[in-house]
Amino acid sequence: MSVRTTCPYCGVGCGLLVSADGSVSGDPKHPANFGRLCSKGAALGETLSPTGRLLQPAIAGRSASWDEALDLIAARFAEMIDCHGPDAVAFYVSGQLLTEDYYVANKLMKGFIGSANIDSNSRLCMASSVSGHIRAFGEDIVPGCYEDIEEADLAVLVGSNTAWCHPVLFQRLAAAKKTRGTRVVVIDPRRTETCDIADLHLPLRPGSDVALFSGLLRYLADRDACDIGWMTRYTTGFDAALACAPSLAEAATITDSPIADLAAFYDWFAVTDRTVTLYSQGVNQSAAGTDKVNAILNCHLATGRLGRPGMGPFSLTGQPNAMGGREVGGLANQLASHMGFDDPADIDRVRRFWRAPYIAQHPGLKAVDLFEAVSAGSIKAIWILGTNPAASLPRAARVRAGLASCPFVVVSDCWETDTTRLAHIVLPAAGWGEKDGTVTNSERRISRQRVFRSPPGEARPDWWMLCEVARRMGWHGVFAYRGPADIFREHAALSAFENEGTGRRIFDIGELVTLSDTEYEKLEPLQWPAPGRSVKVSGSARLFAEGGPFSTENGRARFVPTRWKSQAELPDREWPLVLNTGRVRDQWHTMTRTGRVPRLMMHQEEPFLTMHPDDASAYGLTEGEFARIESRHGATVMRVRLSGEQRRGEVFVPMHWTDCFASAGPINRLVSAAKDPISGQPELKATAAKVSPSPSPWWGLLLTTRPELAAKTKLHCTGHVCP
Repeated sequence: MSVRTTCPYCGVGCGLLVSADGSVSGDPKHPANFGRLCSKGAALGETLSPTGRLLQPAIAGRSASWDEALDLIAARFAEMIDCHGPDAVAFYVSGQLLTEDYYVANKLMKGFIGSANIDSNSRLCMASSVSGHIRAFGEDIVPGCYEDIEEADLAVLVGSNTAWCHPVLFQRLAAAKKTRGTRVVVIDPRRTETCDIADLHLPLRPGSDVALFSGLLRYLADRDACDIGWMTRYTTGFDAALACAPSLAEAATITDSPIADLAAFYDWFAVTDRTVTLYSQGVNQSAAGTDKVNAILNCHLATGRLGRPGMGPFSLTGQPNAMGGREVGGLANQLASHMGFDDPADIDRVRRFWRAPYIAQHPGLKAVDLFEAVSAGSIKAIWILGTNPAASLPRAARVRAGLASCPFVVVSDCWETDTTRLAHIVLPAAGWGEKDGTVTNSERRISRQRVFRSPPGEARPDWWMLCEVARRMGWHGVFAYRGPADIFREHAALSAFENEGTGRRIFDIGELVTLSDTEYEKLEPLQWPAPGRSVKVSGSARLFAEGGPFSTENGRARFVPTRWKSQAELPDREWPLVLNTGRVRDQWHTMTRTGRVPRLMMHQEEPFLTMHPDDASAYGLTEGEFARIESRHGATVMRVRLSGEQRRGEVFVPMHWTDCFASAGPINRLVSAAKDPISGQPELKATAAKVSPSPSPWWGLLLTTRPELAAKTKLHCTGHVCP
């Protein structure tokens, strides 16, 4: 008998079937993937070994009971709050948590501790999309669905190596191209595997997306390709957005694109009604990420292309539950259920629903600023759940130093990581297949993750740990959940609270409030909104097909003026190169799961520095040699790969390897902490850098089950596998 569940990797949200022997296959009935799987999903069965798992709580490196650990956490948190106020404590959570985990963490911190200092690694992933959606639509809304990819006549991929980062969606697009002739444009500084199906690749200058899409807006207006009637009825602000848009020639200069290629793309967009624009981290992970998102949305608003089959702007989410975290308010500048701190009525509404006497009154610190506050000493206690900021955040060495000096650090995770090594208390978390709950994918589809194995040792679900600490801090009744179904029903009820009939918040899953435990267990995938006034559980595939209403004061969508500005950290004579970071096909985040699967390590067995051959020659480097790469923030050594597809003046390094898996350590030691002024999302795609040869008389490949050996070795150790 197979268990139907959902993949724990990217935001595609693929359905899986897990057999009694632990083998994993695609679920042919799940509408996200219809049985398709990527290489990581297909290897999930190989990640289920208990080897290397955290098995019991630890305090200062010694084994402890759950009661001792939880009592200490509650006491130290209470002590810090009493002495320094609620803003002296923080949570840092993860898009890999289930919605139920996320909901409890947000409720505890914002409603009862009384601070909004809870942020997520989704800040590094999708925060600019959230901000762009809110500016344009009044709410964090993805209007379309995956079927639009298959029904489009033109698919525009922006800052997304979809072939490697969202492989199942890429398979669906490739099939559509084959069967219906979908035209594909890829906009990316690098030529990636996604370009294999592209009719046109625009290798634009890093960070110039705003100019490209603002230029498209001008082109649409000049060619009378805007839907004036639709804009007049359903939008505001077009003239202001158009006023700062560059001409075709100006856009070509700014983006460093051949004017003929840019004109071809603009013309295809202008004449193709069924156009879908799919964008990901190349857009979001930028000091101008929110403006990039709004420049894209402006073009779809100008043509009225959203909410109908085969058209619309589509944010491809990076993590399995980044969307679910946004629904419950898991970001520091959100409240809950798409309510916010900018409206006193929202704060009061959530306060009354939660019966929360100390509810936060203002936004908390976003990820980069939160860890700066840890370094500065103003945050004195932090609980990190299911993520590895000691490797994944910009200026990772500074983050590590801050955590090392923080008076009280708690980390809950499944495996030892760079971050658990800095914790005073480490809690063993239940992982994928060991706990129940829901996730929401990129198309607003809620799916179940189901238990099919017992947690090893004393591992427990994150929601349980959070509730136990809340009870020890005195909040017994409001955290007395019997299980995840109770939490989900409360989450659904909050989404509908004082919302029915108002149309105020589009996020509404009130239809699911009355689910019994059995119905929750059997819940089929569905897309929100699913308001309580619906006739049956059905969900909504597309939004805004009728032109709104949008979640703004006047019900109209808003054009946002987007003026191109240069990157936050420009190359100069001392730092002449631009460092870009990103993913590879078979690895996930900081490799805590995928790095333990030998066959996934075979695709790319070590970190690498990709350069154009002309740049390599200029710096005295050749294929396969070791190079030292430096920025103003750090340095490391790795092997050189040459590629004529890499833009001159730019280098690329994968984001995944850490001290646990290679002596090169995390590339984010080198990455600038520049961030988008609106979303707070850090710039991970453009850091000024330099390279030089790093001759090594000898090097080795270390294969070991002891991750600490890679960090201790002094030779150039290219990597190791933890089977």
